[in-house]
Amino acid sequence: MKKLLRYMKGYRVQCILGPLFKALEAIFELFVPLVVKSIIDVGIANSDKPYILKMCGLLVILAVVGLSSTLVAQYFAAKAACGFSAKVRSALFAHIQSLSYSELDSMGTSSLVTRMTSDVNQVQNGVNMFLRLFSRSPFIVFGAMIMAARIDRSTTLVFGTTILLLLIVVFSIMAVTVPLQKKVQQKLEKTVLLAGENLFGVRVIRALSRENEEEENYNAYNKAMTKALTAAGRVSAVMNPLTYAIVNIGIIFLIYRGALSVEAGLISQGAVIALYNYMAQILTELIKLANLIVTITKALASAGRIEAVFETKSSVVYGNEEIKEGRIEFKNVSCKYKNGCGNAVSGINFNAKNGEVIGIIGGTGSGKSTLVNMIPRFYDASEGEILIDGKDISSFSKETLRGKIGVVPQKSVLFKGTVAENMRMGAENISDKDIETALRTAQAYDFISERGGMDTDIEAAGKNFSGGQKQRLCIARALVKKPSVLILDDSTSALDFATDANLRMAIKELSPCPTLFIVSQRAASVMHADKIIVLDEGRPVGVGTHKELLETCEVYKEIYYSQFRKDKEAAR
Repeated sequence: MKKLLRYMKGYRVQCILGPLFKALEAIFELFVPLVVKSIIDVGIANSDKPYILKMCGLLVILAVVGLSSTLVAQYFAAKAACGFSAKVRSALFAHIQSLSYSELDSMGTSSLVTRMTSDVNQVQNGVNMFLRLFSRSPFIVFGAMIMAARIDRSTTLVFGTTILLLLIVVFSIMAVTVPLQKKVQQKLEKTVLLAGENLFGVRVIRALSRENEEEENYNAYNKAMTKALTAAGRVSAVMNPLTYAIVNIGIIFLIYRGALSVEAGLISQGAVIALYNYMAQILTELIKLANLIVTITKALASAGRIEAVFETKSSVVYGNEEIKEGRIEFKNVSCKYKNGCGNAVSGINFNAKNGEVIGIIGGTGSGKSTLVNMIPRFYDASEGEILIDGKDISSFSKETLRGKIGVVPQKSVLFKGTVAENMRMGAENISDKDIETALRTAQAYDFISERGGMDTDIEAAGKNFSGGQKQRLCIARALVKKPSVLILDDSTSALDFATDANLRMAIKELSPCPTLFIVSQRAASVMHADKIIVLDEGRPVGVGTHKELLETCEVYKEIYYSQFRKDKEAAR
């Protein structure tokens, strides 16, 4: 939690005024039993109605001033807590965006979503409750004890014993609930993961008629979380009965001693009522304190999970060089995923000159995406050396890698908004003409024009477009920033052969022409490339042109002839 406190900067005034006004409210509340004592001992005893009315007016004033102090305190506490959580959430989001794919893979999407939402909300509630009650509850408890001692010192032992027993109960229960709350958050992560998968893959689930099975799985996760919550709730539920029992026993002793003191003429009847009111105040505040402690334990557990994300640093360190041409060279490169049992790819050697087309082909799981993901440094090479324009890739800045390397991932992702807004995610300061050029190059201009042009609305995840249309829009988004290197990671799989060929031809006609990497399982997409890299089980088994590979590489021949007729005409 200490590391998160730096986000409280800018709210120091609120952090002081909130508890200050709560303490002021507590002071007014401590005077109430004394006023009631005066009404009984003076007003009622002497049948002095004017005095009673005057004291009742004083009670109303104390109530109004106390309520005003509470409202002011809660305003400042809420402002500080909400502002603090907003800063934490923004900083957490920015930090997550700075992490490489390796760290994101190891932490998991569901875990990060839970920490950005549920955990941040828990911390916000903890800060809010702390600012509102951390000064009031101790002030009331010990203030009531002191005020009671001033009325009758013989009751000090009763008050002291009651408070001590209550504190033992509260902190014992807190010690048990803290680890239980951590388990609850872990169960929540799993539930969020399953819910997210089901919502994201709802069409697949319905197509396979797996609704009942997935519902059973979700119920199993939900029951596990319910069990964890019930376990924590059972322990917390013991608190109220125990505290009420202790306080009621204390009140019995208090009234008993008070009755004896009244009979002996040592204190008045009003004093006994005042002592009872102070004991009731202590009970109320300790219950509030118990709830505060439960809230704070949840907040501390959540804060630890948030801090763990902040402590995770990106394994990628950038330099300050800039890409000028786009020449790329791999020297004996290998890549191993974090916590992986072996290399995903290994022994990669090739060079790509500026403007060349490099095809990468291989079976499923052969490491094609892993290879191209090392170029923009989504993953770093575990062995070997990657050079851009003759310089080590680690010497380039993050901005130049993202700005000069256009990447179209396997999965086509569009965001809710217009076509123009989606295009400007690739480059903010671009003209409508540049967007039109990119759409034409990506073979997307015709169907966008039919739908209303660049102001055409795109639904979330682009659900109002077909797979091929989404792929072409994603390619256009990568082209708008005029990259020096363009990576198409199996992003033309939904295109027909004619559109695919027109797309590749249009990209070749760009000026300047980017160094193009085409990842595909279709031989037709890469056969016209200047150089083709054939991967099998993470290792290169052939590098060359289409004709060279048909003569020398068995894996490429197998892929090619599985898609084309094995005859001389097809070979040409």
